[in-house]
Amino acid sequence: MLVIAGSLSGCWAPHHAHRHHHPHVARLPLRIPPTAVVSTSSPTYFRRTSGAELAIIIDDCGQRLRTERSFIALPIPITLSVLPDVRYTRLVSDEAQAAGKGVMLHLPMEPRSHLNPGPGKITTTMSDAQIAAQVSADLADIPFVQGVNNHEGSKATADPRVMRDVAAAIARHGNLFFVDSMTTSASVAAETTRAAGVPTASRDVFLDNRADVAYTESQLRQAAALARSHGSAIAIGHPHATTLAALRAAIPRLEAEGVRFVLVRELTEDASQPGLTDSGPG
Repeated sequence: MLVIAGSLSGCWAPHHAHRHHHPHVARLPLRIPPTAVVSTSSPTYFRRTSGAELAIIIDDCGQRLRTERSFIALPIPITLSVLPDVRYTRLVSDEAQAAGKGVMLHLPMEPRSHLNPGPGKITTTMSDAQIAAQVSADLADIPFVQGVNNHEGSKATADPRVMRDVAAAIARHGNLFFVDSMTTSASVAAETTRAAGVPTASRDVFLDNRADVAYTESQLRQAAALARSHGSAIAIGHPHATTLAALRAAIPRLEAEGVRFVLVRELTEDASQPGLTDSGPG
């Protein structure tokens, strides 16, 4: 799978409050790649599905409660990927679980830009023990966590040592999956987590690198086309009002066309399972 990944922009404004209790906690900017990143070939692994299955992940959750509650209220399975140690980390996780949605840790990881990806970050200068401890702490911060995907991480996900440590920490937790957000074509994240026995998948489409309803609707159509072609696809968006509007408009149309929305955990598979076909680098 050929993936062209854009660099990420924005910076984290640190706060000095206690976890989850300060009324003026600074928020992470929504970081969206500056160029469209769409899979134009097969996903890293052909995922066994019935028909055209589409999983939507909403990243950067835990900061914009009103908008995120609107995503939780959508009448489809959807997965919220929640940042650790931000204002609404636990509340959004609780409410998503109660509504039957998926809950993931959006693990902050070091980007090539040297910008701070936020609290709970994994960096390439950390020791093996520090990485293990930080991943464990971040997982503990997300109630009902079912899986993990990387927040930023264009540098860290390309580092084999770092990813081995992250993968081992996820594997030790048990019953978790991993989705490579594919913020760089040099990522070794998916192959490393898969080798550690963690059910794994990779992102196929970014929905909203422009905060524009028409653009996001076109990305949803591309994601649906991939799902019909390969059986399934994974799309990542962010808690924008425009993304919410695009999804609301697209859901009935895509369902009428035979697309079935699923939680992303249904599309993660261990490479050790029989019948999976490697389609090349991602």
